[in-house]
Amino acid sequence: MVLDLIDIGANLTHDSFAQDREEVMTRALQAGVRRQIVTGADLPSSRQAAALAASHPSLLWSTAGFHPHHAHSFNSSDRSELLDLVNADGVVAVGECGLDYFRNLSPPSAQRAAFVAQLEIAVQLRKPVFLHQREAHADFAAILNEFGGRLHGGVAHCFTGGKLELEAYLALGLYIGITGWACDERRGTELRGVVPLIPADRLLIETDAPYLLPRDMTPLPKSRRNEPAYLPHIAATVARLRGESLEAIAAHTTRNAVALFGLTNS
Repeated sequence: MVLDLIDIGANLTHDSFAQDREEVMTRALQAGVRRQIVTGADLPSSRQAAALAASHPSLLWSTAGFHPHHAHSFNSSDRSELLDLVNADGVVAVGECGLDYFRNLSPPSAQRAAFVAQLEIAVQLRKPVFLHQREAHADFAAILNEFGGRLHGGVAHCFTGGKLELEAYLALGLYIGITGWACDERRGTELRGVVPLIPADRLLIETDAPYLLPRDMTPLPKSRRNEPAYLPHIAATVARLRGESLEAIAAHTTRNAVALFGLTNS
């Protein structure tokens, strides 16, 4: 079977890929992962992601943003540079942005301010948003609701929630990003129950590499590092949970990623 998958969230600028990044991309292509979106989490990683995407046109695109962990350092000059970054060719979304009250590595007030600023950039530049939420659903949904219909799409990246969160995000017009969390029969029980409820036209898949290695892979790689080549494993799990074929999941998710991020054909 020849797959055509898109990994909408790969942290290819992570240090764990420094020694073999090109080989990682080759393995992904061989596995049927034809396109990837490289995640930016602060200014340095967003610059790196944009440069990496620019050097691999038709294979890589990127996002640019401030993860809530880094929100405490977000200032007006950062906003200006971020605006320029998001406007660059090959940068297809604002983010990773949102709220994370689980670790609170930045004060919640700083997280909310940085989140709103990035949503404003997304509105100004008519770009979708790549969203992060952990233990902050109420504030996260309330802020998104404040923007009403002004946003130009977005994805709830690495969705791990239940039915109520899913319904809220669908009502906000978001796509839903599913990772290897769905492959974990222990931590992912709630998510596995709602994967079949995601409308086919809102479903996206991602590895979040090098994080979230699918727990049920056999054999597990000795490095325990996740990489985009494992996206077909996630797609197959999603297919089983939904009672669909792998081909159908590939078609749905690729079509949705192209539509949301405005990707060109490979």
